[in-house]
Amino acid sequence: MDGRPTARQGSGDGRYLPIAEHGLIGDLRSVALVGTDGTIDWYCCPSFDAPSVFAAILDADKGGCFELAATVAATTKQFYFPDTNVLITRFYTEDGVGEVQDFMPVDGDAVETDRHRLIRRVLCVRGSIPFRTRVAPRFDYGAEPHTVHVAGDVAVFESAKLSLGLTATVPLEADGPDARAEFKLAEGESAVFALDQLGSEVVPRRCARTEAEEQFTTTVAYWRKWLSASKYRGRWREMVHRSALTLKLLTYAPTGAIVAAPTTSLPEQLGGERNWDYRYVWVRDAAFCVYALLRLGFTGEAEAFMNFVTRHISPGDGKPSGPLQIMYGIDGRTDLTERELDHLEGHRSSAPVRIGNGAAQQLQLDIYGALIDSIYLYDKWAKPISSDQWDDVSALVDWVCENWDQPDEGIWETRGGRKNFLYSRLMCWVAIERGIRMANRRGLPADLARWQACRDTIYRRIHSKGWSRTRQAFVQHEDGDVLDAAVLMMPLTKFIAPTDPKWLSTLDALTQDLVSDSLVYRYDPLESPDGLRGDEGTFSICSFWYVEAMVHAGRIDEARLAFEKMLTYANHLGLYAEEISHTGEQQGNFPQAFTHLALISAAFNLDRALG
Repeated sequence: MDGRPTARQGSGDGRYLPIAEHGLIGDLRSVALVGTDGTIDWYCCPSFDAPSVFAAILDADKGGCFELAATVAATTKQFYFPDTNVLITRFYTEDGVGEVQDFMPVDGDAVETDRHRLIRRVLCVRGSIPFRTRVAPRFDYGAEPHTVHVAGDVAVFESAKLSLGLTATVPLEADGPDARAEFKLAEGESAVFALDQLGSEVVPRRCARTEAEEQFTTTVAYWRKWLSASKYRGRWREMVHRSALTLKLLTYAPTGAIVAAPTTSLPEQLGGERNWDYRYVWVRDAAFCVYALLRLGFTGEAEAFMNFVTRHISPGDGKPSGPLQIMYGIDGRTDLTERELDHLEGHRSSAPVRIGNGAAQQLQLDIYGALIDSIYLYDKWAKPISSDQWDDVSALVDWVCENWDQPDEGIWETRGGRKNFLYSRLMCWVAIERGIRMANRRGLPADLARWQACRDTIYRRIHSKGWSRTRQAFVQHEDGDVLDAAVLMMPLTKFIAPTDPKWLSTLDALTQDLVSDSLVYRYDPLESPDGLRGDEGTFSICSFWYVEAMVHAGRIDEARLAFEKMLTYANHLGLYAEEISHTGEQQGNFPQAFTHLALISAAFNLDRALG
């Protein structure tokens, strides 16, 4: 592509920026990924799981992008406007300094807003700089043709299902299916580009400099007001708050849904097949998010998710895999049929590109513990659950009592067949134990004798069949010797004392087998085949679990060093993907809710231990 700033040459394929070389903006409906070279490489309109408009991160040639950069040699730096999700990309040239301010307008009425707009403000802050832009949408993941009509400073892109309007404060010209412009700004001058979803009238709204300024001010005020509710005052406040802002960006305001990540098919290994669509609501991930946000004092998000649970995740589904599906669409839908987009080459030629997720129909028993634990914490820290919600919880606990001893696919969604995973047993114990706690604390009706007997049976089963005398450790699945980082949750869920000799022995075994310079692998796929080809990097949520487990075990100095090391693997903005490669690069979908919520929890507990 002509005119690309040199940052794109840093990866193995010069057409792609590394995954970590991106920042995130959003409006609680959808997000966009903005590269450090000023190019928007990913944007789905009008929602997280809608087809992409810009997907150059998945196919540099066919995916579509929105370029905006200096036309002369420049170095770039990227940062967030303090305490907001407004992204600034600065261009340093021989003749001056310019910046692009990227944001999606949000105001105090975020839930009711139904406008989908992306604003890019270009400013020259020193000297003078020539800029160019190319707006190249490719609708429906690059599969749907479109027309473009340009008149002066307005361009309209029309496809069969979606139309976008681009308004600018500089003249635009058509270039095949794209719109482009070249312009020069002197010190103090600015230009504005606004991309809007168009309704049936197909008339773009204007976005003059004054309107862009007003929306910038309103959006900054929204994010700062939201963050001001945080009760966190400890060490690593900047990283914790950036993680909180990121989790908020992954929230779909109309329903309270929280997506696992805003992208699809970013590879867990270059050239591998572990490419999945994460733009959905995993019961487990969202429930953990609720825990992290409650920790910081954000009860509104927890309440919104509880409403989503009540509305869409009812225990009356009666499917063979349980009363609950493991994941749902952001609107609560259950059909998430997985398919491959063969026309896209994948990030740095890492096909396949998948949309939908076949794991939705798996049996993963651990989700019941995650969900009921989050309801328990919400009931304790935010506000008491209703009688109808308690009926739902009771039905779920009853189901767990009936079904906890089935083999399942487990937390890691392996495609190598069901096993009796220890983590699934552990979280079934959590589901029942938290149900008992709620019933006792609030005097709620429950079959306590049955629940307690079942809880105790699971406890003994884990200690008898989940413990390997050979390894002197709790292991991945019953009657095996393979280790799994998921067992790091045993002390965190209060199943076992963090200083219990059996647990300390397990922690030592995990450190020996799965930890590499504070980074933690989920498991060894050679010892525990998961039905997929290729390797993967270390799993960042496990690395933060490891920190927290060491904190609880009293190994504070080791925990702090491991935590500080993990912080060095964040990208330049404090964002994390799902995994980290052996060379330290971010891998997998980006940014990942799992990683950021675990960072918050680890920071909270480590800070408290340090006093």
